[in-house]
Order: sequence, then C-alpha cells, then structure tokens
Amino acid sequence: MDTSAGHGRYGYSALPDRPVYDWPGGKRLAVYVALNLETFDFGSGLGAELAPGGPQPDVLNYAWRDWGNRIGAWRMKAMLDSLALPASVLVNSRLYADCPGLIEAFRARGDEIVGHGRTNAERQGTLDEAAERRLIAEATEILARHEGEPPAGWLGPWISQSRVTPDLLAEAGYRYLLDWAHDDQPVWFATRGGRRILSVPYPQELNDIPAIVARKDTGRQFAEALVDGFDEMLVQSQDAPLVMGIALHPYIVGQPHRLKPLRAALEHIAAHRDAVWLTTAGAIADHVYAMADGAPAVNE
Repeated sequence: MDTSAGHGRYGYSALPDRPVYDWPGGKRLAVYVALNLETFDFGSGLGAELAPGGPQPDVLNYAWRDWGNRIGAWRMKAMLDSLALPASVLVNSRLYADCPGLIEAFRARGDEIVGHGRTNAERQGTLDEAAERRLIAEATEILARHEGEPPAGWLGPWISQSRVTPDLLAEAGYRYLLDWAHDDQPVWFATRGGRRILSVPYPQELNDIPAIVARKDTGRQFAEALVDGFDEMLVQSQDAPLVMGIALHPYIVGQPHRLKPLRAALEHIAAHRDAVWLTTAGAIADHVYAMADGAPAVNE
C-alpha cells in the first residue's frame, strides 16, 4: 500500500460489502463500557479542564480531576455492580502508586484491565521512537506485575499515536488497540515485520470528554445520546455485526447530576441484555482472533 499520503495500516472497505457474522449467542451488537481511570501531575502536564486553567499549579482543574479517583470512580463501580455490567478499565500505570486500592477494586469485579500509558499528563505520540517504546514497556511492566499478566489492549493517553505506535504495540505483545474511531467493526492493522494487530472500535461521539467538556452537552444530553445511539445500532446490527463502545471518565460522569441520567441510560441498555452482547473490548478481540483465520475482521 502506498503510504506517501496515508498511514498504510488498512485499506478502504464499505460496510455493505463485508462478510456478515455473529457475536456469541448469535447476537449482532456488542456493547462495552470503557472506564478511563487516569492520574495527572500537580503543577505541570496535560489535563482536561472544567474551566479555563490559570497559572500552575492549576488547583481548580487538578482537584476536579482528582475527585474522580477519590469519589466518582467508586460511585461508578457501585453503579456497574448494580447493573451487572462488565467494564474494560483503561488504566494509567501510575495509579497503582497514586491511588492504592482503586484498580484492585475493579480487578475484584473481574473487569478487564487495559493499558492506558503511564499518566494522562503526557502524550506518547510526541515522543521519539525509543522514548515511546520505553513508555509502553514501563506501563506494561507495572500492569503485568500487579495483574499477573500483561494487558492485551492499549489506548494511548489522549488518543495519542505516533506513526509507529501500532508497530511498537504489536512488538510489545499487544493483541489490540483502541485509538482509532474509524469503524464500527474490528479492523486488522498491518504493522512492520509482517505482524498485525486488531483495532477494536472506541467511541469519540459517545465519549464524555468530547461531549461534555468540548461540546458542553449536559449530562442528560449525553445520556440521551447513549440511548439513541444504542437503539439505532441495535436496528442497524440486523444487517451487520457492530461494536458500540461507551467511553466514561469518573471526574466527569461520576458527578451526581450526570451519574443519575447515565444510570438511566445504562439501565435501558442492560434491559436488552438478552438481545445484545454486553462484554469487554478484550472479549471482542478474543472472539475475532478465535474465528477461522480472523477473516471476518476488516482488513482491506
């Protein structure tokens, strides 16, 4: 593939032209919750803002984000427990030191632990290749040490990739990545050395940071978008298997006034558990890998 003006990872594929297959149980819509658990530097580095930040240390925004790990994440855990929903928990590796017991609580639920860099105070895509390789290796080693095995999936902090990130992830043993919001089905990515890695759909529309922080939607508007997106994808999935991801951050939707409508939206989705596959990103990847030669995933 000519990469002079592109990425060379995958070719164009129109949805109506693709093979039709099923998720487990003959279902056509896979739904997963991606819960981002993140840590930030005090007085430096990147971070989402509730209000325009002032000079460092930016106490207003730092404390708002820190609230998510101290309060919001625990409320969201209780909500997921009450709805019997699994989660893919996207973890900054520094959280084990910064918030002891937090990741362990989600591990105890049986949730999938996904690599999410060291901290969301940095972007990996701005690093040179050697430094990016070290970032991936450091985060992976910490997660593997605490969880007993390395994570299968990766989402870059700030959805940040360099031109070689898929190569580095494949070389580090990752089976799938979540950074690309270009499809509603899993897509095989080509990487150097003949390896391949699976791209599992991760949402940017049904994601509370773009919706609430960037577009200034209310919690109720975001919840309505989740319900509308789910209802429409359930209909569309009659013709093709689809993946619906829901991306959440405790410091945003863990807030009480947003948690209430979020809970109602997830209750609506959970009420359809007999018709859809409520799962994790890793289980979606495993299912694709297990299919004969992985052929049903899009690769051209």
